[in-house]
Amino acid sequence: MKYKMTELSEELIVKRIISIHYFEYMSDFTFAGESHNFWEFLCVDKGEIQVTADHEKLILRKGDIIFHKPNEFHAVASNGFIAPNLVVIGFDCVAPCMHFFEGKILTVKERERALIAQIIAEARKSFISPMDDPYLEQLIRKDSVPFGSEQLIKIYLEQLLIHLYRDFSTIADKSSESGGAFDTNQLYNILLSYMENNVRNQLTLEKICKDNLISISQLKRIFREKNHCGAMEYFTGLKIDAAKQLIRSRQMNFTQIADHLGYGSVHYFSRQFKKETGMTPTEYATSIKLLSERH
Repeated sequence: MKYKMTELSEELIVKRIISIHYFEYMSDFTFAGESHNFWEFLCVDKGEIQVTADHEKLILRKGDIIFHKPNEFHAVASNGFIAPNLVVIGFDCVAPCMHFFEGKILTVKERERALIAQIIAEARKSFISPMDDPYLEQLIRKDSVPFGSEQLIKIYLEQLLIHLYRDFSTIADKSSESGGAFDTNQLYNILLSYMENNVRNQLTLEKICKDNLISISQLKRIFREKNHCGAMEYFTGLKIDAAKQLIRSRQMNFTQIADHLGYGSVHYFSRQFKKETGMTPTEYATSIKLLSERH
């Protein structure tokens, strides 16, 4: 047999990474704005933010993503009440399809959120530069980097851009999705919404299963597959994320936050917070305040 090689086409290539940034802003944080000769996207992981793009003011909420084209002026400001968590990634890409992203606010789904999380995870393995510094201008490589880590960043980012382009530039054919996969994804999203809506309450595995009409084994399996963690571990993370946001909003003291999130006491809340973050609530508040005030 005479085999012939097929050269694979590449319609979107990310040539360089400029910045990878994940930051928990205070509720009164502002960034005066800038423009630069590369692409940058901002994705809201938690909360709400006001973005200025070419002097147009836009409100972005959890799951929203906006792309700033090269040389477009952009600025960011918290609204004074909600402390947001943001992902900001700057990159170089000259593919013609990038014009699609100009002037659009898109919504990331579970798949895209997972890709962004993988980019951040690999960046932490590859670069010594702190990703919680909003004024970071250069990524510095670590002395020892896992094999292929930087290439994975490129691959994940290209996947993210390709999926967003395909999902929002065409009408997806939902009928091609398998019923079982769709049901699992739908149930998982229902569980996430349920946990987010009950973040102020005390939940158990039994209560989650009873309220959502599923078995404990099914619940455990879904969270293992989707999040590589237990359901209660995920819920605890939601509570701590909510606590961090409330601390940065500076609308409540620690006792009020503990009560607001359904903890039995401020002491139990502090122990859980330190277990999850490695810091006490006071240490967290101080560290975030200092970082957000750097210029």
